[in-house]
Order: sequence, then C-alpha cells, then structure tokens
Amino acid sequence: MNQPYYAQTVQRLDDVTMNRVLRNTYMLLGMTLLFSAAMAGVAMALNWPPLGLMTLVGYFGLLFLTAKLRNSAWGIVSCFALTGFMGATLGPIISMYLTMFANGSQLVMLAAGTTAVVFMAMSGIALTSKRDFSFMGKFLMVGLIVGFVASIGAYFFQFQPLMLAASVMFALLSSLLILWQTQQIVRGGETNYIMATVTLFVSIYNIFSSLLHLAGFAFGEE
Repeated sequence: MNQPYYAQTVQRLDDVTMNRVLRNTYMLLGMTLLFSAAMAGVAMALNWPPLGLMTLVGYFGLLFLTAKLRNSAWGIVSCFALTGFMGATLGPIISMYLTMFANGSQLVMLAAGTTAVVFMAMSGIALTSKRDFSFMGKFLMVGLIVGFVASIGAYFFQFQPLMLAASVMFALLSSLLILWQTQQIVRGGETNYIMATVTLFVSIYNIFSSLLHLAGFAFGEE
C-alpha cells in the first residue's frame, strides 16, 4: 500500500470529522444560547424567584443526564433542557440587577458584550494558534473545583471579598476553558459535539454571570 497516500487519506478523514464536530458544535451552541435567552426572558416576565442552591441540583442532574445520553438523539433534548434551565436561573439574576441598580441595563449590556468579545477571542486563538493547549486540562479542572468550593463558601457566609475572588476565578478559568475545549475539537480530542456544546455554554454562562457580578460591584449605581 502507498503509505503517503494512506496517510493523506487518513488526514483528510480526520479533517472532515473535525470540521463536522466543530460545525455541529457551533450550530447547537447558537440554538441553545437563543433558547436559554428565551427562557431567561420568560423567567423575567413571570418574575420567577432565584432558585439558590436548587440551581446546582438542577444543573448537575441535567449535566449527568446529558452525559449519559450524549451518543443518542435524546442527548440533544437533554442539552436543551440543561441550557434552558440555566437560562431560567439567569432570568431572576438579571431582573435583580435591573431593579437594584439605576444603570442595571448598562451593566447587563457590558457583561454580555464583554462575554461575546472573550468568546470570539478565545475561539480565534484556538482555531489559529499552533501551540498545544492540552496541558491546561487538569489545571482547569482543579481550578474550577476550587472556584466552585469558594463560591459555595461565599454563598453561605456572605463574604463579599470571597465572592469577588470566586467571580474573577470563574471568569478567567471559563475563558481558558473555551480556548482549551475549542482546540480539543480542532485537534480531534473531542468528537462529541453535544458535550462540547455543554462545555462552551457553561463557560459562557459563567463568564457572563461573573462579569455581571464584578460590574455591579465596580460600576453599579444604586
């Protein structure tokens, strides 16, 4: 067998697979973001209260379900359930900022705009850089666990400095997670577009909510 020809064929197949996963991921991500925004709007219109720690129960339950169903069509349904739920939990938070601060709408727009810029920047680096960022995987996992524990502690003790530190940590780590996950798709390390979508969506959610918290603290006008 002609080895160079075989290697080129395998490379072309890998490129086709990568492009398909990337395309499907971005397509599903766009739809879930729209659905999440719609659910946030519904929650705001119906004046739903914040769910508090129930948010974590719903999130981890639906995340586990999505991971379990990731190789079937039901995984897409579960992905929409997860992202829709997260959007619904975000609605009361946005409503709180709109009523708590005189410039609440500007704070929300600032957080949303900055989140979009961060996503595009990290995605652009992942798609064009030749540097291998796979080494960040374990670091990001440990960092997110630490940030999660810190945020839980801040919630129970209502310790503002710890809340701010957790928001900064989540914003930075989630930005790097977008970079890492996107390159994993590009280099074939992630072949399931449903789980890739969930990772990117949760990263965007964390960046937006963290930046909104930081913006409210720094620029909020009561």
